[in-house]
Parts: sequence; structure tokens; C-alpha cells
Amino acid sequence: MASVLRFRKLCFVEPVKCSSAGFQCSEKTAQKNEKRDENDVVSSAGYSVLEKKRKSKKQPKEWRCIDSCCWCIGYMCTTWWLLLFLYHCLPATLPGFQVPESPGARLRREGVKALHPVVLVPGIVTGGLELWEGRPCAEGLFRKRLWGGSFTEIFKRPLCWLEHLSLHNETGLDPPGIRVRAVPGLVAADYFAPGYFVWAVLIENLAKIGYEGKNMYMAAYDWRLSFQNTEIRDHALSRLKSKIELMYVTNGYKKVVVVPHSMGVIYFLHFMKWVESPPPMGGGGGPDWCAKHIKAIMNIGPAFLGVPKAVSNIFSAEGKDVAFLRAMAPGVLDSDMLGLQTLEHLMRVSRTWDSTISLLPKGGDTIWGNLDWSPEEGHSCHLEKKENAQLSSTDINFNHSDGTRGFRIKEPTKYGRIISFGKAASQLPSSRLPSPDLKELLFTRSSTGLNLSCGEVWTEYDEIGRENIRNIAESKAYTAQNAFDLLRAVAPKLMQRAEAHFSHGIADDLDDPKYAHYKFWSNPLETKLPHAPDMEIYSLYGVGIPTERSYVYKMSPSGKCNSIPFRIDSSVDGEADSCLKSGVYFVDGDESIPVLSAGFMCAKGWRGRTRFNPSSIATYIREYRHKPPASLLEGRGMESGAHVDIMGNTALIEDVMRVAAGATGEDIGGDRIHSDIIRMSARINLQL
Repeated sequence: MASVLRFRKLCFVEPVKCSSAGFQCSEKTAQKNEKRDENDVVSSAGYSVLEKKRKSKKQPKEWRCIDSCCWCIGYMCTTWWLLLFLYHCLPATLPGFQVPESPGARLRREGVKALHPVVLVPGIVTGGLELWEGRPCAEGLFRKRLWGGSFTEIFKRPLCWLEHLSLHNETGLDPPGIRVRAVPGLVAADYFAPGYFVWAVLIENLAKIGYEGKNMYMAAYDWRLSFQNTEIRDHALSRLKSKIELMYVTNGYKKVVVVPHSMGVIYFLHFMKWVESPPPMGGGGGPDWCAKHIKAIMNIGPAFLGVPKAVSNIFSAEGKDVAFLRAMAPGVLDSDMLGLQTLEHLMRVSRTWDSTISLLPKGGDTIWGNLDWSPEEGHSCHLEKKENAQLSSTDINFNHSDGTRGFRIKEPTKYGRIISFGKAASQLPSSRLPSPDLKELLFTRSSTGLNLSCGEVWTEYDEIGRENIRNIAESKAYTAQNAFDLLRAVAPKLMQRAEAHFSHGIADDLDDPKYAHYKFWSNPLETKLPHAPDMEIYSLYGVGIPTERSYVYKMSPSGKCNSIPFRIDSSVDGEADSCLKSGVYFVDGDESIPVLSAGFMCAKGWRGRTRFNPSSIATYIREYRHKPPASLLEGRGMESGAHVDIMGNTALIEDVMRVAAGATGEDIGGDRIHSDIIRMSARINLQL
């Protein structure tokens, strides 16, 4: 090392000026250079020691995006539990913290008592599922909840959890070696997760006027299956029939009040047709079974005519929430570094659930509109605040809309275009749009099959081919009618399997023998209500919340195999007062079900004597204007109109309890309408 340093000095040190005594000068210079060399050697050695010490110290870990997400979730959970703890520790007598009297306690004080047995029918997702048989990875989970409850297995063994929630891709039933079944009893859907109620508040209030296990029943079923398959595999429809008959007899021959929610509404519609149909396809109860056993059906958040968000869920496994997450944290869901493939996994699993097809829009362009027209045309997303604050008596109870509230004259939004590729395609006149023709695509799918090099996540999109994927887009727009061709092209296995169990059209002649098949029974436009003139049908739903109606899409930037090639374009927004936000067009509804789907059948399709309601069963619409909670201490609100939170709405609970105690629709005030459902229904040209 010293010799190297000397050579460096000789080459780079400036020459020293010397006197005539050159020898003495060179001797002094050499001595100085030796001292400098020694100093350099010492400094070099010291530098190497410091460098070793610096390297030996542990380097701080690089902060990643996933660390930020985990800390954020941790802070939110800690804050929430701290607020709950403080809320329960505060004395109930403290001003501002008095718990209002529950509807059950108030009605009990008024002398209201249990009379008719009550059957609760949960909807999609909210019912618990437990494991009865599984693969080796599910060791120790026998009769443990895989869906509902704490969801701890998602974090412990996520791929195993997804495998056990999937159904067979060909049969729509159990995969070999796996048996997942619905949790029985009231606990099946009282809480979806700890602290997140679904039916619990309604059950508690019913209990206060005398309801218990002998006169209240939760008709739990496996919500992943097609409706007829719940009977084929689990005999769920037969058990429901037997339970209603038993409750009818053991409660003094009092008719039953049925309270379905969300998808449970069309599940029970299927049941009513099944129970009166002859075996082996039906339950053999005879044509007067419903008239004998059912007093009223109080449908909460009904998805009678389906929901547009079901199209986006099948098409790209997303809705407004996923689009919002992408806008807030771009790249997280599609990160190559994290390798989550979250949406691809969700798509693979959900496409094995036949029940999702039951929620696709029914009635085609006649109900949902075409490229240039829709029933919600002219809807404004900004209602005047004074209308939210004050309601006249004519706003509370009426059967005819004045056709002006909530509407403004402006360029009509093309809500009938459920999927548009690009903002321009959602607004241009139909004459300037290319006509989507997917018939050829159904027969030109790639024959290469599954590319095993892509991994286990399979979305079926690679079987289409990239050229066909580009043809699907190309500034095209799809309505409720041709959206089915679109889904048949991108999800052929699901559509082929599930369309054997569901239909989404409008019947020309309901007396045609083909409509005796079970695939038509859950569509109110392709089946008749039972002959039960004394029965009542209610439609109870929230209004005043922006609800998904149609979507603006774009091609995904990712070119990876087995990735989802389409996504909602969250960068697209409308004008200040527009209903277009983050690539989603909104209309009035309960955040999940548009008013059109929830209210049309009771407003027009079944109102009076029609071909869909030949015995003129009385129908009532009860709308609940959404009012968000005033503070965190109010929880999810007692006047909420949101799709699930409405189960804790005190006005809705009171309506259900009064009917269960013997009241009729007229006794509780008849129709209560805040939305423009009457005007929307009048704009639909449907033969009645």
C-alpha cells in the first residue's frame, strides 16, 4: 500500500522549487514525502476501519407502500375501537348521549304484540357459510365460518380460503372433496362481521313484542348456488316449505309474514312458484298454497329487475368502490411488486357463483333504456336542500308523481348505455357509434386453451385473444340487451352454466307452457304472482343516495396474460352538476339498487290487475329518505336508507312490526313515495 501511495505522489505532487543546492533540496523533499506517505497510510487504514464499522451497522429497511397501508389500517381500527370503548363507558344519562327509545319498546308500550309468524330471507353475501369437508390446507376448520364472522382465515391462508369458497366450474355445485354449507338459525345473518349488524336490530325489536324461536325463523341458504340448486343439493326450498307449514299450524293457523332482503326477494319469488308447481320440478303444494299460508311479503331493498353493477362485477370484477381505490392509490391493485392479483382472484371465484347471474338487469332495453333513451332521463343528482329538510304531507303519502321533483331540463344522460368505452361513447348520438357485433366472437375463441405459464389465476380473457379484446372496445357502447352477448363472450362458462337456471327477458304469453320451467320463476316479468287476492306485497327501500347505473370503461395498460383487460376509467368526470363521477353514472337509489329496479313492479308491473298479477294482489311502496348519522356515536344511523344499513332504520322496523302484528298496508299509511318512480314507470312501454 505504501509503495502505491509513493508512486501516486511522484506522479501527481507539484514540483518543488529548489535552490542551487539541489541535493539538499531533494533530500528535504524526500523526507517530507515520506512523512506524508506515513500520514496517508494511517488515514487510509482509519478510513477502512470506519467503512467496516459503517457497513456492520444495520441498514434501515426501505419503507414500502404495503407498510403504509398496514399502518393506516391499524390506526383506523385502533381509533374505531377506542371510540366504541369510550362510547360504552360514558354514562347513559349524560346530555347528548341518551339512547332513543327503540321501535320495539315503544310499540310494546302501545300494546302491540306478536301475532303472525315471521320468516326472514337473507340476500347475497350476508349469510354465513361454514366448512363441513375440505382439503388438507383447511385442517382444523371443521364447522368454522369461512364466510361471515371474523374472516381471519383470509389472512392466515388466503388461497386455501378462496379454493373452498369456489364452486365447480362445470356443475355449479361442490368441487370434489369440499363441502361448504349455510350456517343455520338466526345467527346465520344477524351479524355479517363483529359489530356490523344485518338482521340483528330487527330481530331484537321483534323480540320486544313477543317474537322468539317458535314464531320467527331465518331461512338461511347457500347464496352462491342457483336457486333451484339450493333445492337439489340442500333441499332448502323443501325445508322452507315445511317450516312455514309448521309455523302456520303451531301459531294458531296464523298466516306468515315473509321479510326478504336484496337477492332474497327474487329467491322467495322463485320459491312461491316452486311451491305451487307439481313435482319433480316443484314442491307440489298446489295452486292455493300461498293464499293459505302467506299474509304479506315485505321486500326490503328488492332487486326485482336486477342491478347494473352485476354487469361490471362479472365483466371486470369491480364497481365504484374499486374505481375509487384505483383513483386514490394508483397501481396498488395491479402492482407487479406486490403481486396481489386481487381482482383476478375475485373474478375467478365469483364466476363460479351462479347466483350472480340472477342479479343481471331484467327486461332488456324496454326497462333499462337503449342507446338514446332511459326511464331516468333528466334526472339531477343535486336536489335542493330545502326538499331534504322539509316534506309536505303530499310528499309523504301519494300515488301520483308531479313529475318535477328531482328533475331538470338539460341534455339527457344516456343511462341506457350500461357500458361505454370512453366518455365520448357514453354521450355521442347513437348514429355516430359503431354497432357492436359479438356473434362472431362467440365462435372465434382461441383454441390454445389455458396458458399454464401464466400461473394459476385464470380469467378466461386469454381464450378470447387480444385482437378480439380490442374489437370489444373501440369506442362502443352496450345496453342491457347486448350486454348479455358481451358477457357470453368474456365469461362463457359462467353464462352457459347459469343461463340454464335464470332468464332475463319479458314474456310474450305467460300461458305458454315453456314458462313452467324453473329458470323463469325468479324473473317477475316472466312469471305470474300466485292466486292469493288477500295477500299483500310491499317494496321497502331507501332513496336519496347516488347509485351505480352505467359505466365508462377503458383498456387496461397491463398486457400480462390472464389479467383483466378492461377497467372503469376513474379519471372521467362530468360537469359540476353532472351524475358522472370517476367513470360511473349515478341515479337515485339505496347505493346498491336503483329506484327503477326496486320500485317498478309495485308501482306499475303488479299495480292492480295485470297479466303479471292476475288476482290483483295489493302492492305498496314505502320509500325511506336517507339521512346519514349525525356523528360517529350514532353508528350507522337510525334513518339510513343505504342498502344494508336500512335494516336498522327505525321507520322501516316499525312498518315491519306493525304488519307482523296484524296491520294492513292501508293501516300503516299506504304508499310513501319520495322519488320519481311513478314518472319513471310511466315512461316504460310495457304490455300489462
